[in-house]
Amino acid sequence: MTAKIFIDGEAGTTGLQIRQRLTGRRDLTLLSIPEERRKDPTARAELLNAADLAILCLPDAAARESVALLEGESTRVIDASTAHRVADGWVYGFPEMEPGHEAKVAGARFVANPGCYPQGAIALLRPLVSKGLLPPDYPVAIHAVSGYTGGGKGLIERFEGDAADQAPAHYLYGLSLKHKHLPEMERYALLTRPPLFAPSVGRFAQGMLVQIGFHLTDLEGAPSAADLRAVLAEWYAGRRYVEVAALADSQAASELDPEALNGTNLLRLHVFGSEDGQRALLIAQLDNLGKGASGAAVQSLNLMLGLEESAGLELRQAA
Repeated sequence: MTAKIFIDGEAGTTGLQIRQRLTGRRDLTLLSIPEERRKDPTARAELLNAADLAILCLPDAAARESVALLEGESTRVIDASTAHRVADGWVYGFPEMEPGHEAKVAGARFVANPGCYPQGAIALLRPLVSKGLLPPDYPVAIHAVSGYTGGGKGLIERFEGDAADQAPAHYLYGLSLKHKHLPEMERYALLTRPPLFAPSVGRFAQGMLVQIGFHLTDLEGAPSAADLRAVLAEWYAGRRYVEVAALADSQAASELDPEALNGTNLLRLHVFGSEDGQRALLIAQLDNLGKGASGAAVQSLNLMLGLEESAGLELRQAA
């Protein structure tokens, strides 16, 4: 018997990509609200409760509403919104976050899909804090750029609609320093104070770079860039979807393309060191709609249902 999947909010950017990844799979049956019942408020509740697993691709308030509609305990949930990322009873859907975490995802009823920016930042920071190289109260500053699809329909319209020629080539936002991703960054990176987070959007559809810099003498034991890279490499050894670039490859690079991993579920980590050995720049590279959204959700779905983790996530050859 195949597992029944309902994507609540399948018409949105993330929902469409998840459906594309799941369509045609013989191990799943996709449920959809019939066209004639799309305005029927009971249809959504019926499918939520009929599904073995529901994926919520909704605004925060609507996601909470969907969870409230569940009856009994049979339907498992992956929430792609921000609503439950630091909520009690929810497992954070980043299987590679630490050794053994994939088992927590696999066994969970409720999984909160990570934010795209936070997943890159947490991937870089958590191993360093866990291994004692980065003090949890370190004043972390995170700079990042994303393709405009990360902003949903409104931002896509701004860059692709009738007034697209008026959209900026690049802009910063979150200037109030109250970005909704801060709570999950702080919690899952094991920090004891919020990082300073400066996100930005570029005139490209998808792709992402997340950057964190350090003065190495400020870290415990004054580690080298090679030491930081070694911790990351050990932490993610054997992982299919998180890779750590060789130090020599990173050092030889003169630029990084935020679009290089588009169409994949891969998260690639880089460590760059200054010639004087005093500074390091750590960068996470990913597709904000792949490992940063729909790919992450499908990976968690596979784990939760006991299916092959890579199903629907076959990687194309990255540029």
